Amino acid sequence: MRIMLADDHTVLRQALARVLASRPGIQVVGEAANGAEAVRMASELLPDVVLMDISMPELDGLAATARIQAQGLPVKVLILTVHDREEYLFKALQAGALGYVLKETDMDELLTAVRTVAKGQVYVQPAMASKLVADYLQRSSAKGGTGDASDTLSAREKEILNLIASGYTSAQIASQLVLSINTVRTHRDSIMSKLGLHNKAALIRYAVSKGLTDQTE
Repeated sequence: MRIMLADDHTVLRQALARVLASRPGIQVVGEAANGAEAVRMASELLPDVVLMDISMPELDGLAATARIQAQGLPVKVLILTVHDREEYLFKALQAGALGYVLKETDMDELLTAVRTVAKGQVYVQPAMASKLVADYLQRSSAKGGTGDASDTLSAREKEILNLIASGYTSAQIASQLVLSINTVRTHRDSIMSKLGLHNKAALIRYAVSKGLTDQTE
């Protein structure tokens, strides 16, 4: 897996590069010190994943992410930041990032996030995802009969949606709710169908676009 780092804190970036490069199957192919450089290097190096900080000079990480996505590059972006406010997460998802992890996370979780994003799947740190879903469901409920597609979700589907966004696997959800894995998968498919979406990333972006504070599946 080819990784590129974008962070204006040189010591942190270089230390992270050394740790990642020491892990099997990971190659750090480049380091950018600002957003503009990150966009240029991403187009030249075409890494599998860019670990992107948000607060950087010249061009911030959110704008850099949007530019990378606008170019149609086969590059996935994982935001690695100190910002733990939901507004940054929403903006990151809107910009096209597939993952959002706080810098305080441990290396095992960061590696899980990198590998998940490299597969084209969404990874949002469970603590952040839980906040999103709780707010989304609260606002969805408060809307009442507004005709929004999310209003068609059953109580069970919302419960499963909440657990999915909190990082639970289908097997763990089945165990917690005393359901079969097939039943959980059926509910998951029903959620996607009702919202007219086809993958986890689309589901998150749907909620963001609705300004509901978003949810996750």
